[in-house]
Amino acid sequence: MSDNRYTPLAAAEVTGAVADPWRVIANALRVAYRTRNMVTGGRFVARIIDAAEEANHHPDVDLRYGSVRLSLTTHSEHRMTDADVALANRIADIAREMDLEPAPAPPARFDLAIDALDITAIRSFWKTVLGYDDDPDDTLDLVDPTGILPPVWFQQMDSPRPQRSRMHVDLWLPHDQVQERMAAAIDAGGHLVTDAHAPSFWVLADAEGNEICLCTWQDREKSD
Repeated sequence: MSDNRYTPLAAAEVTGAVADPWRVIANALRVAYRTRNMVTGGRFVARIIDAAEEANHHPDVDLRYGSVRLSLTTHSEHRMTDADVALANRIADIAREMDLEPAPAPPARFDLAIDALDITAIRSFWKTVLGYDDDPDDTLDLVDPTGILPPVWFQQMDSPRPQRSRMHVDLWLPHDQVQERMAAAIDAGGHLVTDAHAPSFWVLADAEGNEICLCTWQDREKSD
């Protein structure tokens, strides 16, 4: 059920309203900060918790030695809202007050896509073998209950394609950094398969034809 405390926002609206270095990645806001050590990271997380409790809105937090990674989305709305932007901007203020810098690598999300002629016939196998759950937000197919391993989604095939891989990787990147990553991948021996769906996604492949989609939030939301 929708919570009328929240105002749903399109990805473009979120991008225009959120502070650097937060970026829209798929259906969430993500950021990573360098903290140099665990003590500083713990202090940063403690201040984030205080801000989250005050806002009654909470991010996913990954605290590691030297870094803190954060993700924000409004699960009750199955999308991003004004609450995500407000808390992200407050966290950015806290990071500036603590003189923290963004992590060198941009935030990203890694998905595994499996092509199938009969999705129902294979879904249970993948759910069981990976120990995954059905996605409660219904934006993907299967998700790691710990939130650590990459989500899985199934792509409907119209006919068998034995000449190509039946799996591919989706890598979600910040919309303002995807071109740089794509150019570097091509320089490293890859090639562009198609840009027909850009800027939503570009399909690249390695020298043996194994494919990866570089994805952004752009051109995915239909106007009301």
